[in-house]
Amino acid sequence: MRLRHALRFIAGPIATGLVIAALLMLLFPSLRSGLPLDDFHNPFASNSDRISESWNGPVSYARAVERAAPAVVNIYTTKAVAANSSQTHPLLQRRLAERQQPQLTLGSGVIMRRSGYILTNHHVVQGAEEITILTHDGREAAAEIIGSDPESDLAVLRIQLNGLSPIVLGNPNNARIGDVVLAIGNPLGLGQAVTQGIISATGRNGLGLNTFENFIQTDADINPGNSGGAVVDTDGRLLGISTAILNQNGTNGISFAIPADSAEQIMSQIIEQGMVVRGWLGFEASPLPASIAMQLQLPFNTGLKVTGVASDGPAERAGLQRGDIVTSLDGAAIADAQSGIATIAALQPGSPLRLGVWRNGQRLQLEAITGTRPLF
Repeated sequence: MRLRHALRFIAGPIATGLVIAALLMLLFPSLRSGLPLDDFHNPFASNSDRISESWNGPVSYARAVERAAPAVVNIYTTKAVAANSSQTHPLLQRRLAERQQPQLTLGSGVIMRRSGYILTNHHVVQGAEEITILTHDGREAAAEIIGSDPESDLAVLRIQLNGLSPIVLGNPNNARIGDVVLAIGNPLGLGQAVTQGIISATGRNGLGLNTFENFIQTDADINPGNSGGAVVDTDGRLLGISTAILNQNGTNGISFAIPADSAEQIMSQIIEQGMVVRGWLGFEASPLPASIAMQLQLPFNTGLKVTGVASDGPAERAGLQRGDIVTSLDGAAIADAQSGIATIAALQPGSPLRLGVWRNGQRLQLEAITGTRPLF
């Protein structure tokens, strides 16, 4: 009798324990084989937990910097600036106006070829009388300007030094929004420095900074002196040339770089031809907003309204008239003025180009022969 009572007393807890053990084994299969929990899928893990488990990003970008930094140089230029004589006695103003005060400006550059060719911004070296390059290994050299392209804000310099380390080119076309990038340059003349950010946008244009704009936008922190420096990927390959920051009303983290492939093509033309050769049709136009096109019930959404045609230029010879609306170039619709200018400029002079035109309610096709864009 006592034994039966004892068995009844311990049977309840044992049954409860077995039920709990069975539930644990169902929820955590690793308990059945003795393997760690991390080796099995957790049904209660959140999506963010699973993403973090598969993250293989680098914890340091030191190798990328080691690869790219030797190709980035500091640029120091001396420009002559007239002395300010506005507050001086009139009798002395003429003499003071003849005096010049040297002004030191700062910038950065990227060694593109082992033979000493360096890419930087046009505005860094514009008007410079002397240009001094300081390399990553501490050597100094005088630089000569091989050529400059104000419309893209690029310039090519050359130095005579041995043992230079050119940058490795990346592919900006493969760059994705959210990719990590590093900006290397000479901010505020402090010496070479590296900042980190992500690509915020690609193909930025219409900012009014350059005639030709196709910027990579990043949030990497750059300052005066970074201009002409390198924007590289996490492998240290060149994605772009730092060219501008947007700092209005206290904004931060908005900087722009010229894509490396475009910059390299411009550099090659400057070296080989002494200038950048671009296509040109010779007409001025303003964008036609989609809202206006809808209001006028036009059979297209975007286009360029011609506001002027150069006398005896390729557009006039093709029959283009003021007031026409250019709707397409070689069959491709025109999204905006910037893309239209870029499409024409990318053509070699002498290339044929079909213009889709809307005139007085009718569609026309005009054939133009691309000319050479004048130097502005």
